[in-house]
Amino acid sequence: MKIQAVTLFPEMFDSITEYGVTGRARKQGLWQFDAVNPRRFADNKLGYIDDRPFGGGPGMIMMAPPLAAAIDSARRAQAGQNGRVIYLSPQGAPLTHDKVLELAQLSDLILLCGRYEGIDERLLTNSVDEEIGIGDFVVSGGELPAMMLMDAVLRLVPGVLGDQQSAEQDSFANGLLDCPHYTRPLEFQGLPVPEVLRSGNHGLIAEWRLKQSLQRTLARRPDLLAKRDLIPQEARLLQEIREEQQAIQS
Repeated sequence: MKIQAVTLFPEMFDSITEYGVTGRARKQGLWQFDAVNPRRFADNKLGYIDDRPFGGGPGMIMMAPPLAAAIDSARRAQAGQNGRVIYLSPQGAPLTHDKVLELAQLSDLILLCGRYEGIDERLLTNSVDEEIGIGDFVVSGGELPAMMLMDAVLRLVPGVLGDQQSAEQDSFANGLLDCPHYTRPLEFQGLPVPEVLRSGNHGLIAEWRLKQSLQRTLARRPDLLAKRDLIPQEARLLQEIREEQQAIQS
């Protein structure tokens, strides 16, 4: 996979290209990265790529011509034909696990990172395939959201994680939140590791983890359960959870 970012601040991406599992994977050649600075395509000596908005209003707007030229340059450098141009925007569709799975199948991603008050709408209409947001809030630029998208996608690229099962057991991977995890010491601040995890009975451990995932999802993200087709084991465990909660309340 090759990922390119159209950004005014290429250095920000060092945190994902140089460090952690994504940095190690890039150095191993499992993915490639390049940053394209739209200032290279400005039509003035000072490299300005923004201007006042038509109709008035606060802030500055990123101009269409230099951004279009930057995206065209990134397209010419694509590794294959299976690519997509994504604008990171709070107005975009929410980034979900299903969307991450879809993006992980692509050979190329071009991530457009906005700044200032926004981007000329004509650029978005003509040059962007889709808009994606990471939450109902606004940050100063698209670089941080782009890196969050990159990290989520790259975790699913074979070889990036030391153990691919880590991604398969993450929250949302099976439609549920992840179960609690424990490691040594056996007791910390008066809290012991659950006995079942020390039993060596893998069947009991698997069922305990599933029940914990269901309980955590019910408490924190009931919307995920509302749209889930429960298998018989999940339905039984969920009924147990509800009965236990009713017993505590009574």
